[in-house]
Amino acid sequence: QVEGEAARPWTPSVDIAETKTELVLKADVPEVKPEDIEVQFENGTLTLKGKRTFEKKEEGKAWHRIERSYGAFMRAFTLPETIDPDKLKADYNNGVLTITIGKKEIAKPKTVRVNISAN
Repeated sequence: QVEGEAARPWTPSVDIAETKTELVLKADVPEVKPEDIEVQFENGTLTLKGKRTFEKKEEGKAWHRIERSYGAFMRAFTLPETIDPDKLKADYNNGVLTITIGKKEIAKPKTVRVNISAN
């Protein structure tokens, strides 16, 4: 019965930051294999899907407490029209999935210098 309790849905925590040139999402997905993570972008929505598998029973090992959640997860985020889906990059390091999406050229801030002429 321990496995049934452990296999409840869970939601990884996500931080989202924006710079002048890109949008960066970081998701905590410890002990999730990179091949068990799927990143999709469609119709302005970025979707993260994956699963964290519960340890198999081992002879001589008895669980006293299971607080971490296991099983499938999914997060979906509506992204602004200013991002360029062709500039989407995903990296996985130390249990953190980092998704970087560049902005379209027109969305980047532009500074225009105003010249004042004396009459």
